[in-house]
Amino acid sequence: MPARQILELSAVSKTYGEGSTTVAALRAVDLVVHAGEFVAVMGPSGSGKSSLLALAGGLDTATGGEIYVRGAPLGRITVAEKARLRRRAVGYVFQDYNLIPSLNAAENVALPLELDGATPGKAHRQAKDALRQVGIEDLAGRFLDELSGGQQQRVAIARAIVGEKALILADEPTGALDSVTGEEIMAVLRRRADAGAGVVLVTHEARHAGWADRVVFLRDGRVVDQAQAENDPHSLLADVPGTAG
Repeated sequence: MPARQILELSAVSKTYGEGSTTVAALRAVDLVVHAGEFVAVMGPSGSGKSSLLALAGGLDTATGGEIYVRGAPLGRITVAEKARLRRRAVGYVFQDYNLIPSLNAAENVALPLELDGATPGKAHRQAKDALRQVGIEDLAGRFLDELSGGQQQRVAIARAIVGEKALILADEPTGALDSVTGEEIMAVLRRRADAGAGVVLVTHEARHAGWADRVVFLRDGRVVDQAQAENDPHSLLADVPGTAG
């Protein structure tokens, strides 16, 4: 039985500005991501990578075309329905983290679960588990001003993967991390895809794209090529400490 579609972009366009100042960020982009598939998106600066991710996560509105997340048409559901879908089904790693300074690490990670009705105890347990997966469970009680940039980035990644997310969208999630920790985060995303989530990674690092099943190349807002990742991402797992088996 074919894997179900988690994300579909059909002829999606996005423009900013009007008249002579109009900028086309995306031009009639088609993209399908299935459950259990890890897709890397690459391209030069200004090619539309971050715009694609923002539209897929329902954080921005397409100028044209249709976007479906788990079959729900983002352009034709209410704001409340879209917010509920994001809380329950979509994990998003922002480049600037978007963490809340007044909350500690565990509270930041638990917040989406509590907003969706989870009890504080259950949300905290799942938050601790997500922090463990990204290697900072011991920092659960720390506030943002007590964390390095790399540690804050891992908190943001933990928030994106906490719970049972069907779609994980990650915009350059290893920018503040050293190479070893970056590979460990790639292994976390790979395991989430292997467990059935659709994962879309925006990256400029070819070695990180090697963890994906498929690489999509953007240029000037268009998909110009797609290819199977050069490396076997499953074989890469054996090279990262703590991921064997």
